[in-house]
Amino acid sequence: MQRRAKIQVKVWGEYACFTRPEFKVERISYPVMTPSAARGILEAIFWKPEIRYEIRQIGILRLGGQQVILRNELTSKQNKKPIMIENDRAQRTSLILKNVAYWIVADIVLTKRAVDPAAKYRDQFNRRVERGQYHHTPYLGTREFAAYFSSTSEEDVVQPIDMDIGTMLLDFAFIEDGSRKEMAFLRHDETGTRTAAGFAKPVFFEAKVEDGWLHIPTEKYQQLYALEGQDALRVD
Repeated sequence: MQRRAKIQVKVWGEYACFTRPEFKVERISYPVMTPSAARGILEAIFWKPEIRYEIRQIGILRLGGQQVILRNELTSKQNKKPIMIENDRAQRTSLILKNVAYWIVADIVLTKRAVDPAAKYRDQFNRRVERGQYHHTPYLGTREFAAYFSSTSEEDVVQPIDMDIGTMLLDFAFIEDGSRKEMAFLRHDETGTRTAAGFAKPVFFEAKVEDGWLHIPTEKYQQLYALEGQDALRVD
């Protein structure tokens, strides 16, 4: 059975912020979209427990500019106890991107739970893109910055940009560990969907834009799956 299928989509937006993890308080954006942000957009458009996305390339259609903004943010999470905004408000600066557009190339990869070929899910994804359908509003790194999307066309041309970005976040591996219950997350395996406890570990790669394309190493996804203990996704 075909276990991998290629998809492509164009995304753009007025603002974007792909936060560098080394700047937690004052948000500083990477100069281009991260693979984790691209994966989030694809999952907003179409997702099922039978599939995962592996980002292969991100093309820069419009690099955009940078802009500094100052926002009021909460310093604690909302819960059942009411928050006194005067006590939990902080002003923080963010360096964000403005007027960006990207060309995402990715693979749909089947999990052990899948019983249909990858082409079926590829066709479902393409139909949703053509109709403009999504599960929740896609966003460019931060929920306040909505993303628009469409199929790619012959008019879309990647800019001839070369750029050394350095270490970039690929994605987070959600590792099940009973001795380190820092968070709860859903695990979709052959028996169904269950809630697991453990922690999240970031996976990084050395990012470089060559002739307008950011290429993501395939082996990094194998490293992520190995951390999560999902050898079933070793389909190559």
